[in-house]
Amino acid sequence: MEATTQVTRGVRAASSSARPRSLDDLSQLDVARLGELYARGTTPARLGVLEGHPRGRMLSVRTLDHGVAGRVLRQIAGASGFPWGGKSFAGNGETGTGLNRVHLLGRHQLFPFLTSIRPSVLDGAPCVVLDYDLPDNPRLIRAIHDEVREIEPGLFLGPAMWKAAAGPKLVLWFALDTRVQAAAIGLPKH
Repeated sequence: MEATTQVTRGVRAASSSARPRSLDDLSQLDVARLGELYARGTTPARLGVLEGHPRGRMLSVRTLDHGVAGRVLRQIAGASGFPWGGKSFAGNGETGTGLNRVHLLGRHQLFPFLTSIRPSVLDGAPCVVLDYDLPDNPRLIRAIHDEVREIEPGLFLGPAMWKAAAGPKLVLWFALDTRVQAAAIGLPKH
């Protein structure tokens, strides 16, 4: 059966029978649809499936996922000059480490995090949590809570959240494609 799409409030959203297979596919979805996909995602038994330098993409920002603002943000996030290139992971067991790859005035590996499999703050089901609450990170970065789940083999989806006083609040959705590894120029070898 051929996948169909429908237009929802100015954003092309995949129907329930369509399965996003790439970062480009995911970039066309709104916040609500990304949340549905995340809820159905799976958590790997071991973190080794993330190991390496998967390509990343910011997908949709809460409250800015429709109309002109949504279209502009999608274009900017998909451009080759977008500063965030993804995350790099190390660790093949139940815990690991990682860094964000930022391409701003050169290539940088910034904002380290620890990874572990824990319950999601969104729904309590297992996910891979990226914990930025480390002494090396500035206070602003320590207040970020990221999670990911696999939604297709090698394709991971996650919410980036702000640790507010009342609990984590969704800021945006991002994805990582482990099938597309970033060039290892200037990146650590694993």
